[in-house]
Amino acid sequence: MYQTDLWKYCTKEYCRDMLLSFRLLGNTSWPDQKVMACLYAFSNHTERHYRTVRIPKRDGRQRSLMVPDYMLKRIQRNILHHILDGYEVSSCATAYHKGAGVVSNAREHTGKHVVVKLDIKDFFGSISFPMVLRSVFPVRHFPPAVGTMLTALCCCNEFLPQGAPTSPAVSNLVMKHFDESINKWCGNNGISYTRYCDDMTFSGDFNPGMVIRKVSSFLDSMGFELNEEKTRILYSNGRQAVTGIVVNEKLQVSRDYRRKLRQEIFYCQKYGVMSHLERSVNSAGIPENQYLLSLLGRIQYILLVNPEDQWFREAEQKLLAVLGRKSESWMQIKI
Repeated sequence: MYQTDLWKYCTKEYCRDMLLSFRLLGNTSWPDQKVMACLYAFSNHTERHYRTVRIPKRDGRQRSLMVPDYMLKRIQRNILHHILDGYEVSSCATAYHKGAGVVSNAREHTGKHVVVKLDIKDFFGSISFPMVLRSVFPVRHFPPAVGTMLTALCCCNEFLPQGAPTSPAVSNLVMKHFDESINKWCGNNGISYTRYCDDMTFSGDFNPGMVIRKVSSFLDSMGFELNEEKTRILYSNGRQAVTGIVVNEKLQVSRDYRRKLRQEIFYCQKYGVMSHLERSVNSAGIPENQYLLSLLGRIQYILLVNPEDQWFREAEQKLLAVLGRKSESWMQIKI
């Protein structure tokens, strides 16, 4: 009854004024009537404003992204900044919001007996229009006409498009009830839980099958499905990695990643940057300064994960000196 009667006396003018207050087209001199006509046009035919972009994945396959055109992207960014940024997500969600990231995701699982990694199959494509309407633009906050339009502007062909600027934040809000419910269950069983987009991680000392069955059942009730091919059970007597970070004893980038980066730095020192780039198949043709900035970024990623790595701390300082003094040769900087 509460939800039915909440907007009983809400007029079309009120809905229009609410939508205009969100400034979805930004600061424009357009009259209100034209702004509303534009929003209705986009919300009624969002599928006309996307293009498919394919990017390579680590396993050699391709990921398809639905990228909105300039105007729809502008509308979505304003939905993100003027509406969605004000929402609170679960503390278990470690992606797509300020202060979150792969390090905070991995930190919760350091030094645990067992780590279980689960993946949601076709995550964004499984988030439907009704899920978004119910979880992100519910009737308790928005008149039905307003919530429906905002949902339409965030969806494409009735589902959440991977590639729209609003989709990451929307996905966290759709998963908020799941995150909080599973985290409560995990807390009662001495299990740590985090979710990085569609990657869920559980750690502690427990029966992995119990967790997998619980999560699978909960996801199924929501309309999601576990990607069983990506299920991983990692014990402390082997290498445990969470979102690319080794968590067995302390947070650390993999040994192989660090070894290859040290090798690159060594070759730059021995042969000079340009000579090294000419020899490297993967880096040939990259401008020297661009390559050095890339090298610095990879060094800083290692230090973000483990600030106590003294070798890379010194490498960072010396590389910063090189970038700051263009006339100084890399060959003169001994690492």
